[in-house]
Amino acid sequence: MTYYLYHIPGKKIGITKDLKKRVEEQQGYNEGEYDIILQTDDINIVSEAEISLQKAFGYRVDETPYNKLKFNNTDMNINVTEATTTFPCPANKLKGQLMDNMHMAWETDHGKLSITPITVRWIMKNIQTSKYNDQRCYVYNKAFARFYDNNNVHDQYDGKTRSGGIMSDHRQTCKPECEINQFDLIRTWANDRGLYDGGDPKTQALKLVEEVGETCRAILKEDAPEMIDGIGDCVVVLTNLAELIGTPIEECIDRAYNEIKGRTGKMDNGTFKKD
Repeated sequence: MTYYLYHIPGKKIGITKDLKKRVEEQQGYNEGEYDIILQTDDINIVSEAEISLQKAFGYRVDETPYNKLKFNNTDMNINVTEATTTFPCPANKLKGQLMDNMHMAWETDHGKLSITPITVRWIMKNIQTSKYNDQRCYVYNKAFARFYDNNNVHDQYDGKTRSGGIMSDHRQTCKPECEINQFDLIRTWANDRGLYDGGDPKTQALKLVEEVGETCRAILKEDAPEMIDGIGDCVVVLTNLAELIGTPIEECIDRAYNEIKGRTGKMDNGTFKKD
């Protein structure tokens, strides 16, 4: 097996076993637009060289060295084929398993893929249930690789690296589907404080009742600042509650809207009553 360490000037340094497919066909560079730095059959040497040169050139450094990537036999027992990566659980259980295997990486015919907070969102949005076994689900590797190639999937720290350094080009290069929104900020805050590791949906539900009560009291007192604060607190708790049950709040909102968007009815004593 021959490994190629390649350099796309100003872009990245990476490893592949097939330059034409990986660099030219998949990433869109022509011969002459990239350099081959090293060609070897020693995976340990090429892996060490990749990390060292990524640091030296100031490129994003892979969190998992190439020789440490998991293939078909992973912690999740995923199955990787030319077309798909299949996960050993139903789609509604996948989010938790992905979070438990954060930073796991594997190699496909379309390049190196990994689990980060941002790719979790992509996976959950694009996951398909197996036609042959509803206890398994999958994503298409090519589509995943396109997202991975075109977005900064490691920027789960709101524009900063894990060590705190600024990724100055993130806001200019990141596409809308991977931008950090308010829900992401809430989840990052909660995750950093261990809420998802040690939290419980039942206690979060009770917390929600408490926040709703405070909001109602603010409304009765006509205290506008407290109303705003109470509504915000409710949104925070709902975001965390949704995360704890394994469904992002964005999906909860989508489902609710899809249910109500076609409803008809009328206002009655200050309340909308459906037909």
